[in-house]
Amino acid sequence: MALALVAGAGVLYGIYGQARKETAPGACAAAASTAQALAPLARGEVAALSVAKRPREATPLTFSGPDDAPLSLAAFKGRTVLLNLWATWCVPCREEMPSLDRLQARLGGPDFEVVAINIDTTRLDRRQAFLSEAGVEKLAFYADRSADVFQTLKKAGKVVGLPTTLLIDPDGCELGVMPGPADWASEDAASLVKTALRR
Repeated sequence: MALALVAGAGVLYGIYGQARKETAPGACAAAASTAQALAPLARGEVAALSVAKRPREATPLTFSGPDDAPLSLAAFKGRTVLLNLWATWCVPCREEMPSLDRLQARLGGPDFEVVAINIDTTRLDRRQAFLSEAGVEKLAFYADRSADVFQTLKKAGKVVGLPTTLLIDPDGCELGVMPGPADWASEDAASLVKTALRR
């Protein structure tokens, strides 16, 4: 009987401790108010965005920058980031890319960047040809030839297919994730990003 009481207390302590851990202030405590402001804006063209109830630090990622030098997501701290995974063989990605380019043209700057990471692992010559055909001019070229970014986010439960987009605040906290494409050039998307930038 005493053993059962001790075990039960241990379970309750573990549950209570986990709940406290999930709601305790931390590196992403300030992001909670931003997420709360974003929740009602996940509508229309961006209705599929799942806004984080308890923002957490974004999964660490490494990829290559426009100069092909190694780069990490941590290098973007201080800026709001719309991180997008795409590939040339992904038809919805191909349709979405021009709208990401227009969002970057409209709101991109020192406080915000669309970081669209190409994860093609073969026929790499197609990537630039696709961007040129799609009229993409404002997006910087980020890539991961090994597709480790996709696998890392898949293990973290953030991605199941392409395209996938994550909204990350200047402290590196994940505000939301969207599976599938969206019209990022829409007023719905602009309102969402502008609100993230104002927080």
